[in-house]
Amino acid sequence: MDRLPKIGLPILFLGIILIIVIAKSTITIDSGEAGVLYQTFGGGVVTDEPPLGEGFHFVAPWNKVYVYEVRQQSLDEKMQVLSSNGLEIKLDASIWYQPDYEDLGALHKEKGEAYVQRVLQPAVRSAARAVVGRYNPEQLYASKREAIQKEIFEETQLLLKDQYVQINEVLVRDVSLPSTIKEAIERKLRQEQESLEYEFRLTKAQQEAERQRIDAEGKARANQILAASLTEKVLQEKGIQATIELAKSPNAKVVVIGSGQEGMPIILGGN
Repeated sequence: MDRLPKIGLPILFLGIILIIVIAKSTITIDSGEAGVLYQTFGGGVVTDEPPLGEGFHFVAPWNKVYVYEVRQQSLDEKMQVLSSNGLEIKLDASIWYQPDYEDLGALHKEKGEAYVQRVLQPAVRSAARAVVGRYNPEQLYASKREAIQKEIFEETQLLLKDQYVQINEVLVRDVSLPSTIKEAIERKLRQEQESLEYEFRLTKAQQEAERQRIDAEGKARANQILAASLTEKVLQEKGIQATIELAKSPNAKVVVIGSGQEGMPIILGGN
């Protein structure tokens, strides 16, 4: 019985050590994450095998696991860049990105956990400077935001080639120009709009004048043709036809007395 405390203390000590070892030898990787294994006695970062996926894992206590988020993430960047004529432009953009899952080990070994600051941000800023530098302020203000987004995305993709980072989208939220330049552009746009409106009204007036001229010419031509066709015989025939139609009217009392000029009858009476 006296030996039990002497035996119990070592067992308790070994139990505590075992619990610590087990705790150090397991790791749980959450959803949307992956682990990079570092083997202290086995060559360092493991790059020739896939990273550790979600779930529970046993790891030797002398090794380490570096956990990375592998879901799509967003980086907000506010940059000051120069336009083609040297004016300072403020660009507010969001970048959707994620690390390459299969190359997570290589990313950790070559770039480290701060890969966003070391790789992604410099690439985005360089691409933004290159793209915005191709346009003047008026183009940036008026209609080139979608083009800028696409070009920054493509430029960043080129810069991130073989850097183990995947860029999914670039969204330009705002392009801010110096206030004086913005006012000058807005004033110019208003003047252009007014000029276009004046030209439109002038064109409409010219078209209406042309339409009236063509209409008048048509009527004059029709009158000329009609006058040329109205001979004396035709007029007499028309008069006779009109007299016959008038005589057929039930509301008329017809009295023929002698004859009028050109041999046409004179008709009197009626209700």
